[in-house]
Amino acid sequence: MKKYIILSLLVISSLATIAQTTTWTSDPAHSRLGFKVKHLTISEIDGRFADFSVTVTTAKADYSDAQIEVTAKVASINTGVEARDNHLRSADFFDAEKYPVLTFKSSKMKKTDEKRGKLYGDLTFHGVTKPVVLDVTYFGTVVNPMNKAETAGFQILGSIKRSDFGLGADFPEFVISDEIKIVANAEFSPKK
Repeated sequence: MKKYIILSLLVISSLATIAQTTTWTSDPAHSRLGFKVKHLTISEIDGRFADFSVTVTTAKADYSDAQIEVTAKVASINTGVEARDNHLRSADFFDAEKYPVLTFKSSKMKKTDEKRGKLYGDLTFHGVTKPVVLDVTYFGTVVNPMNKAETAGFQILGSIKRSDFGLGADFPEFVISDEIKIVANAEFSPKK
């Protein structure tokens, strides 16, 4: 009888641990949602969305069940050149007034090895939603000595075609490449 009680307690304890979900949020000071695009086929221009947030909900320590949501304000686009940023916000490109928010919502995460995986989900901006697959690298988890919070680090890479989203349709590929590379680095801590 004693064995069954201990076994029952272990099972209940395991189920309670599995059922606990943790919500992690991005640290804006140590996270970046960026992109790169070729200009005139000879150089890459990079930029970022300065105002964005990421929420990760997971019950597994390896993040294999992670549900990820990203929201970015399109008007926060920043390439370091004000005139270019204003042009990107205009109807020629993102049309930030009509489509003020860019979103990503994951559908699944597939681990490829201990530290890497594929992130599947839907990316929405400029009034269009398309499925995307992104490469994820997990850099590890540490306790941040400044705030004593558990902190996890990730890098997300991928690419999309601007033509799929109707972005900058009047600009030929030789001026601005159709491929836009996504480069995101993020630190997350459990939401309090």
